[in-house]
Amino acid sequence: MSLDRALNKRADGQCELCTSKEHLEVYTLAPIKDKSLNRSLTACKVCKDQIENPDRTDANHWRCLNDSMWSEHEPVKVVAWRMLSRLRKEGWPQDLLDMLYLEDEVLDFAKTTGEGEDAEDKVIHRDVNGVVLNTGDSVVLIKDLKVKGSSMVAKQGTPVRNIRLDRDNEKYIEGKVGPTQIVIITDYVKKT
Repeated sequence: MSLDRALNKRADGQCELCTSKEHLEVYTLAPIKDKSLNRSLTACKVCKDQIENPDRTDANHWRCLNDSMWSEHEPVKVVAWRMLSRLRKEGWPQDLLDMLYLEDEVLDFAKTTGEGEDAEDKVIHRDVNGVVLNTGDSVVLIKDLKVKGSSMVAKQGTPVRNIRLDRDNEKYIEGKVGPTQIVIITDYVKKT
């Protein structure tokens, strides 16, 4: 069964967030666009547009999360947590956030986009040119790097796909060079 049909069946032909039945689309959760049933949901155009464009967020539209946050499906709960975190200064979303329970690994995934963090508290990773890096991006090494603890040398020009960001240090990212998962300093990479 295709992803579209499986999601439509799960959602019963409506947006899994606000229950609208118009202009439905598949929305795959950031930061890693894994098009699977566990990382996607059915969303209407209004919800999808507001998720992707924080400056267009209408707080009253998201009162629907009072119901959808109780979904049994992980992607719906993740989006509910992210949107409630974005809107928490409105007052009522904080009450819903206090009631919402997510397993530790689900909560960690929900936090990967940095949604709900204050701008001054956000750790922003930048490559050698100052371009902002996000989890799931691809980078290229700009110089040969000796990998500590091994005899391996990661050569200049080596692509590193699907990077992960260190939440505590803006200079560290993780990625695979060949079969080896390594920590790389952002001063030695360029976003592709």
